[in-house]
Amino acid sequence: MNQKIVGKHENDVNGNPAGGQTTGTGILVNWQDGPLGRGIDRKDPNGAFVEGVIAAAIDRLQYYQDSKFKCRENEVALMNLNLALATLNERTADREKRDVEGTHTV
Repeated sequence: MNQKIVGKHENDVNGNPAGGQTTGTGILVNWQDGPLGRGIDRKDPNGAFVEGVIAAAIDRLQYYQDSKFKCRENEVALMNLNLALATLNERTADREKRDVEGTHTV
């Protein structure tokens, strides 16, 4: 069964991501609106990041793996979600090294 997911993504006047929502039955994700900034100008998040949503899916699948529903398919899904999370963390580390993390600079 595929769950219908609806994304309503927003952009600022410069075409940069500016929040939005993704919904589905039992799902409501309010996405981060704007960059967090750097240094003393750093703000607290006001919405979800993709990394957090992936971490939530990992948490749920790990719950299944720790139960009678443990299976190879969950294991493979966990492996791929962990790879996705690691890849996004590598991107963040690279952006931090270039002093552009927390900004819209590509």
